[in-house]
Amino acid sequence: MLPALAGANLIYGLGMVESGMTFDFGQLVIDNEFAKMIRYVLGGIPVNDETLAVDVTKDVGPFKDFLSHPATFKHMRIQSQPKIINRKGIDRWMADGSKTMYEKAIIEAQNILENHKPAPLPPGVKEKLRKIVQDAEKEK
Repeated sequence: MLPALAGANLIYGLGMVESGMTFDFGQLVIDNEFAKMIRYVLGGIPVNDETLAVDVTKDVGPFKDFLSHPATFKHMRIQSQPKIINRKGIDRWMADGSKTMYEKAIIEAQNILENHKPAPLPPGVKEKLRKIVQDAEKEK
């Protein structure tokens, strides 16, 4: 569920509430979404003539339709794509059932718990982990 955080140690306590005394799957989904957005920003946002659509702006001209231009479609997916944060506006939010972010997070968490199939470990990893545990148990 958290591939976006693999290897990240900048963020601590995803899913924790009450100073870590309680764990909440809905909060985990929310925190994971924020973490993905943070990692995207920390990775750097490309700013160049192509992403700024300099040539497109010259071609289309002022006050014209940029939304239907192929360059817009090409670059809109590089931005963060939240699953539970509403960026659609209040009318669309109300039409979709007026669910809070937490309500949507609980639904997503339940879906993950019921349907997620993790990728199998690469060959040899299970054996390496077993050896680490056995070595640690010997040290006791």
